[in-house]
Amino acid sequence: MDYLKTVVPSQLLSERGSNLVVINPGSANIRVGLAKQDSPFNIPHCIARRTNQFSKLNVQDQLLNSQVTTAQHMEREKAYDVIASLLKIPFLDEEVANNSVPRKMGRVDGYNPQNTRKDGAFTWTDIRLKDLKSSEAPGSSMDRSVINESMVQREGTDSMEPTLTERKFREVICGEEALRISPTEPYCLRRPIRRGHLNISQHYPMHQVLEDLYALWDWILLGKLHIPHQERSLYSAILVVPETFDNREIREILSILLRDLHFSSAVVHQEGLAAVFGNGLSTACVVNIGAQATSVICIEDGVALPNTEKTLPFGGEDISRCLLWTQRHHQTWPQIRTDILTKSIDLLMLNKLKESYCEIKEGELDAVAIVHSYEDAMPAGSHKTRLTALNVPPMGLFYPTLLIPDLYPPPPRSWFHDYEDMLEETWHIEFPRRSDMPDGVYPGINVGLPLWDNYPYFSMKPKKEEKVGLAEAITSSILSTGRIDLQRKLFCSIQLIGGVALTGGLIPAVEERVLHAIPSNEAIDTVEVLQSRTNPTFVSWKGGAILGVLDFGRDAWIHREDWIRNGIHIGSGRKYKDSYFLQAQAMCYINS
Repeated sequence: MDYLKTVVPSQLLSERGSNLVVINPGSANIRVGLAKQDSPFNIPHCIARRTNQFSKLNVQDQLLNSQVTTAQHMEREKAYDVIASLLKIPFLDEEVANNSVPRKMGRVDGYNPQNTRKDGAFTWTDIRLKDLKSSEAPGSSMDRSVINESMVQREGTDSMEPTLTERKFREVICGEEALRISPTEPYCLRRPIRRGHLNISQHYPMHQVLEDLYALWDWILLGKLHIPHQERSLYSAILVVPETFDNREIREILSILLRDLHFSSAVVHQEGLAAVFGNGLSTACVVNIGAQATSVICIEDGVALPNTEKTLPFGGEDISRCLLWTQRHHQTWPQIRTDILTKSIDLLMLNKLKESYCEIKEGELDAVAIVHSYEDAMPAGSHKTRLTALNVPPMGLFYPTLLIPDLYPPPPRSWFHDYEDMLEETWHIEFPRRSDMPDGVYPGINVGLPLWDNYPYFSMKPKKEEKVGLAEAITSSILSTGRIDLQRKLFCSIQLIGGVALTGGLIPAVEERVLHAIPSNEAIDTVEVLQSRTNPTFVSWKGGAILGVLDFGRDAWIHREDWIRNGIHIGSGRKYKDSYFLQAQAMCYINS
């Protein structure tokens, strides 16, 4: 402990983080890196596989998508008008020329010094693979690790041009390159995680999802972190999981890490808890606004409070879809075919426009931007246009009927019936007590299981999605703690994480909307969102690195041999304690 108080944090991360791989998977992106790194690789969490089917789908799960119903369309228009009233802009179908009341006018252009994005177009991925003369044996091409290593050779060939023998299709393409494949090419895009859950459905079987996760993560370890297969056993993995994950999902991913990727050991942390440590805090209400899902959870003194957890089925990609709908309704979008559900390069473009121009502020907000059209593997076409109502789409976080997340629904949940409990929910079950067993010891499958001393107990609560806006979810989460002193502290310690947290004007909007959402009978009059000390996009990843480095005892780590031989089950005495409980030495170091 004396060493912890005297060592420089960067030195500690460098010393103990060189063999720790921190993995933070999400629906749209995965953040991966060594714990000693300042920031992770942020890679689109998708993979494209070559197919020989002519009547194929461009996207594996696109049949899950639905059409906007008339009722949903009416609700969306109603939500737009409510937002327009708040922002003091014209209603959806109101003509500005017919309104004599002067309105505040803001303008954002492509040369805004705060705008770090450029109007450059994306290019189509080169799907042909260049092979070296000294290629592997013919039979080895079927091995998935060889396929991945050939992909790594293909990546970054600008600096070295290999000797060519033939040109052929790349069998597997990962990351952003997978999103930039032309729809006319013989590839099918797969996203292993959708809306915060493994993307398992009748169209995307479990074995394919897990195979794609393995191939994608193996490609990252080889090509980004340069960790070959024969050295994997020298590394340990820190898995920072979203609050949306179910027990069985965590177990399947742990099997990939330990059994397939051959890490020597692994530990699981929750995103919300890791985010608190990534910002050097101990108590906060963590609001994680991801690309496809939003979660809220409260942390008190380094302990996550499970009964405060809220999940909302929308995120940044829904804002991008709303941006497209808004421009089309106002007839400011060029006459081009833009389809972000089946043509993923359009999603990249819209995400780029959203990040560059959308913000929350009063008054009309317009921008002159370059919109690109991508058709049939042809070079991108450029269209200069005036985008309008750019402050409306991000307000959909507070009025989710504007976003219509049902258009891109989560995968069906019938797969998740897990009777082999993985996380601390087991601790909340009233186990039968035998008279011959001492207090504090409960019978498991075949052994006694001592409970933690002074551990706070919470009732079991199934993970379900809330049909409310962001402000109501935050308010409900904090008020569910039931203690006025903690509630006041949490309302003044709201932490926004995820890529959407970088949206201009979001912090004051959250403070204002949450304050209005607090019931009048509650003795709370102050709401404050804390400024993030780390980039909100990867603060959970950074917190996972800190937790892994400070965990000297490693009591909750799972070793590869133990996992393959026994797994983790009720009565084994090996639970993921770090999900809700942290050792005192880590807290002492953070707070010192």
